[in-house]
Amino acid sequence: MTTDIFDNKILCKNCNTTMKPIEITKNGLVLRAIECQKCNSKILHPKDEQEYNHFTNLKKKQFSVKMRFVGNSYAISIPREIVEFMKEQEKIMDYMVKLCFEEFGILKLNFACHKNGNGNNGNSHSNLNDENKLKVK
Repeated sequence: MTTDIFDNKILCKNCNTTMKPIEITKNGLVLRAIECQKCNSKILHPKDEQEYNHFTNLKKKQFSVKMRFVGNSYAISIPREIVEFMKEQEKIMDYMVKLCFEEFGILKLNFACHKNGNGNNGNSHSNLNDENKLKVK
């Protein structure tokens, strides 16, 4: 059994007061952190910071994927790196995803839909977060 460093009392190095747990959302990822309520210094959880860095590295990459004709539709392959990262984030790939045109030549896939596929009703995609979309050019 492993223990989490954030399970312990952590003192601020600047003002020596006990830091309180908080959650920070960065680019759609929820990161655990602690914050000093006196001087507002923050420390990200090391594991969450590592995951965030992995995400930003994936975000910088541009993938070339194959498009195939399957039945009456086209299919694209999603690189394993992206699928594995999403599985680590507990977003199982059996979800329905939303697909929409962003502009000519650019499609967006939204993986942040609810498991039953009812993440966004109708054809409206104006309220989809950019953090949860995969652009396909």
